[in-house]
Amino acid sequence: MLGQLNLDFEAMRTCKKARAEATSVVSSDRLSSLPPEIKGDILSRLNVEEAVRTSTLLSTWRDAWGNMPEISLREENFTRTKFVTLVDMVLLLHKGTIEEFDISGNKTYHDEFGRWMLMLSRRSPRSVIIKLNSGPRYRIPSYLFSIGSLESLDLQNCIISLPRVFQGFKSLTDLNLENFSSTDMDIQTLISSCPVLTDLILTSVEGICCLNIQAPKLEFLNVEGEFEDIKLDAPNLEVAIFSLDHKAKAYQSVPIAHDKGYWEA
Repeated sequence: MLGQLNLDFEAMRTCKKARAEATSVVSSDRLSSLPPEIKGDILSRLNVEEAVRTSTLLSTWRDAWGNMPEISLREENFTRTKFVTLVDMVLLLHKGTIEEFDISGNKTYHDEFGRWMLMLSRRSPRSVIIKLNSGPRYRIPSYLFSIGSLESLDLQNCIISLPRVFQGFKSLTDLNLENFSSTDMDIQTLISSCPVLTDLILTSVEGICCLNIQAPKLEFLNVEGEFEDIKLDAPNLEVAIFSLDHKAKAYQSVPIAHDKGYWEA
């Protein structure tokens, strides 16, 4: 009788295991058969390392990278070599449009930066955030200035030098430049070539003597730096914050509402 009970128990356990394995296979098949855009949405909810591991181990998920709309790459505890491999792999596997691209790190990646920007420019991103804050400033390559789809651009620790042929950012509404250097003419051209710009932040600025801002749609402005002159033509400006050297003089074509703008010397 005892032997019979043990046999029945083993049989039940085998059946349960078989059902569990069958369920796992069915679930895996169902997940693998999902449309690429849904897979991309699932991958976007994982951290990058998990998403890359998933797409590497499961060949049926590799095509999902082409539909991953938001990519956020954080150096965190990665070694430099591993992070470079990760960024290369992400940009190489992605074959579609990137809605948002966000990269940050505290190690230097000057040798790889141009390559990454070239691959990124081919993905027509709408939002780009680059915060690589270690070492000398990164010279932004011409590839980035050719992305006509940009709506938001946030750069830190960089050098802004416009290419000779610059078509402007016709859809850009938000521009944030921090800890950067440029020239009077390049920054003037950059801003004036963004016809729908509404939010502008310029902080820790070097190399600019006369800051000339011509932005007809501008509503919010935050400027921090040392300038000999500031010329401001922004008729729709609502909020203006200036943290400037006491020598700076400003000229505003249209007055800012008294309670919506302030100066700090």
